[in-house]
Amino acid sequence: MNHTPSPHLSESGKTAGGGLLCSLGLGSDRGIRSPDSLAHTPSPTGGTPSSSPPLLLSPGLGGLGLGSLGAMGEGAGADWESREELRLRELEEARARAAQMEKTMRWWSDCTANWREKWSKVRAERNRARDEVRQLRQRLDALTKELTSVRRERQELASENETLRQEALRLRGDHTAPPPSATSPSSSAAHHRGASSSSSPSIPPSSPASSSSSSQVHIDGKLDLVGEGPPGSPEPEPVRDVASDRQKDLELLEPTLRSRAPGTDAQEAWDSRGVSSVSSRSCSGLNRQERSRQLWEDMSTVEEDSGKLNALQLRLDESQKVLLKERDDKLALSKSIERLEAELSQWKLKYEELSKSKQEAFKQLNLLKEMHQDELGRISEDLEDELGARTSMDKKLAELRAEMERLQVENAAEWGRRERLETEKLALERDNKKLKAQAEDLEEQLAKKRRQAASALDTDLKAIQSELFEKNKELADLRHIHAKLKKQLQEKTAELAHANRRVESHEAEVRKLRLRVEELKKELGQAEDELDESHNQTRKLQRSLDEQVEQTENLQVQLEHLQSRLRRQQQSPGLFGKMRSTRFTSENPDGPTSDMDEEEEELQLQIP
Repeated sequence: MNHTPSPHLSESGKTAGGGLLCSLGLGSDRGIRSPDSLAHTPSPTGGTPSSSPPLLLSPGLGGLGLGSLGAMGEGAGADWESREELRLRELEEARARAAQMEKTMRWWSDCTANWREKWSKVRAERNRARDEVRQLRQRLDALTKELTSVRRERQELASENETLRQEALRLRGDHTAPPPSATSPSSSAAHHRGASSSSSPSIPPSSPASSSSSSQVHIDGKLDLVGEGPPGSPEPEPVRDVASDRQKDLELLEPTLRSRAPGTDAQEAWDSRGVSSVSSRSCSGLNRQERSRQLWEDMSTVEEDSGKLNALQLRLDESQKVLLKERDDKLALSKSIERLEAELSQWKLKYEELSKSKQEAFKQLNLLKEMHQDELGRISEDLEDELGARTSMDKKLAELRAEMERLQVENAAEWGRRERLETEKLALERDNKKLKAQAEDLEEQLAKKRRQAASALDTDLKAIQSELFEKNKELADLRHIHAKLKKQLQEKTAELAHANRRVESHEAEVRKLRLRVEELKKELGQAEDELDESHNQTRKLQRSLDEQVEQTENLQVQLEHLQSRLRRQQQSPGLFGKMRSTRFTSENPDGPTSDMDEEEEELQLQIP
């Protein structure tokens, strides 16, 4: 009856417990509990013990200690708790890293926003400075253009002034040297006047020359005024609009200046002739007609010269007014040029200051760029580290998700296996019920036969009763084993319910089942072999019961034979009674009472 456990069961308590639970449709680490906790665990059918007989398993399996199972359950629970703590710690670290990453991202967004604001301000200032520099450059270009145009006009005016000076000097040189064409008639007239007035009072010869020189000086002064302008002017400048008129005036002045000296001589001669007319009347009677003709000619020339001089005087006055106006314009232009030069110097200073500020701004901008690049490098390194950590966390999470999906699939498969094993268990329970019913029928039959045989047993029945007593002991042992197995079955069913509850909260441990499927299959085959052996033992017991029934029938026949013999002996009770009394009294004086006690004990043992 006793069988040695399998080598897989004897290797370690954990594998043995796992094989025993997997033979019932459970894992090895699904919440194996201690015997104290098993007493309080309700059965899956509502707490009522099963009425069906337990499975007839091998005593080797039943001989496993519950303490080893409890130790295995505690070890599995501690392993699971350590793994749970590790996973919780990893989750907390992942959350902390995620929070740190969020903080860094927020800080990075704030930094970028601040840098954008700073860059927008710097860009606005740079654009404003560029606009100001552009406007200053435009104004500088306009001022330089105006300055170049003013300088060009100044150079043109200076060149025109030089040309006018040269012409005035040329005219002055021409006036100082009298032309020969103008002096030829005057020399002849002077010769006649000198001849006619030789006896008259002498007139200083220097008077005509002085008058001519004074007129020449007056005209030269006017020309100097025309050419040079007022002394207060910084630089004489002619007017370009009256250049042609001035040329015409100079052309008209040349013959008048040339004819000025003979005109004065004629006037003086006329005066001298008027003064000495009485004295010379007598000597100039012959030349009267010639002198009258020459007089009329001189008068006409003087009138023409006076008209020309008046026209020239008017034109000179107009030219002087124009020159004064031009001089005022020139002074205004010179003042405006000085003002523009001062403004230009101021703008140059401002431009230099702006260029210096621009250089300083560029230096600060470069420093800010370098600082920003350093900060960006550091932040990019931090981001790369965070991204690496995040990618690793994402990989771990993906692996955990894949593992969870795989475990869910395995859990579904295990649930299917469990349902199949439960159906098999129900089928086995039905078979146990049938076997129990058959055993009860057999026990009832045996009880009936024992009652029939208990009334008249003889000394020959003692051996049979002793054998029956041994068989009853064996049956009692079997019943005790049956009760133990039934109790173990209830405990296993309670463990099954508790393991089912643990399965819902510890799905992650299902992955160990895959590694133990082969071992469980082997142990399941061993359990099936042991079950077959137990079935064979039940068959042997059935055969032994059949043999005992046959023996009881034989004993019944012998009993009937003995009863018939007793009846025959009662007819002749003498010798047989003496022999019987002597035999019973010699062997056991308390024989009948002991036989009755033995029969009562046998009946009590036979009744289940």
